[in-house]
Amino acid sequence: MGGRTPLLSESKRVWFLTGEPGIGKTSVLAKTVTQLKSSGYIVGGVISREVRIHGERIGFDLVDIATERRGTLASVTTKMGPKVGKYRVNLQDLADIGAQALLKAAGASEVIVCDEVGPMELYSPEFRRAVKQVVESGKPLVGVIHKRVKDPFVEDLKGLPYVEVIEVTEQNRASLSDELATKVLQRLEA
Repeated sequence: MGGRTPLLSESKRVWFLTGEPGIGKTSVLAKTVTQLKSSGYIVGGVISREVRIHGERIGFDLVDIATERRGTLASVTTKMGPKVGKYRVNLQDLADIGAQALLKAAGASEVIVCDEVGPMELYSPEFRRAVKQVVESGKPLVGVIHKRVKDPFVEDLKGLPYVEVIEVTEQNRASLSDELATKVLQRLEA
C-alpha cells in the first residue's frame, strides 16, 4: 500500500455511516452518491429526506435514487402504522418504495445506497429482507445505520467481516464523502 494509512479497510465492500442525530450522515451519503454518479457509475437504492413545514420537521420521505419516485417513510400527520417518537411509520411506502428500490439496485446498479437502517425501517419485514439481500449481494453498498438502535439484525450486520461502520463527526464530515467515494471507486475498479 505504499506506506499510506487507509481510512477504511481495503477488504470492506459495505460501509455504514453512523453518528448523532443531525450530524450530517445523510448529507455525507448524498455527496458520496453525487461523486460516484459523476464518475460514471450506476447508483441505486433509497435515501431519506426530512420533510419540514415552516422550519419544523413533520416527517421523512423515501426517495428511490434510480427513479426519483417518492413516498412517505413517516409523518406526524399519518394516522396508521407503528409509532416512533412523534411519527407514524408508513409500512406500505416502506415496502413498495424503500424495499423495492434496494432490490432493484441489487440487480441493476453498480453501487447500492441504503439510508437508513433504523427504528422506523426495522418495522418492515420487507425492508429487513431487502437490506439482507443487498448486503449479501457482493456489490459495494454505502448506507446509514442508526447509532442507538438495539436490534439483533443490526448487530449481525455490524459484525460481518466485510462491513465497516464509520462514525460521522464534526471533525470528519467535511472530508468523509471524498474519502468514502475514493474507497468505493477503488473497490469498483479493483
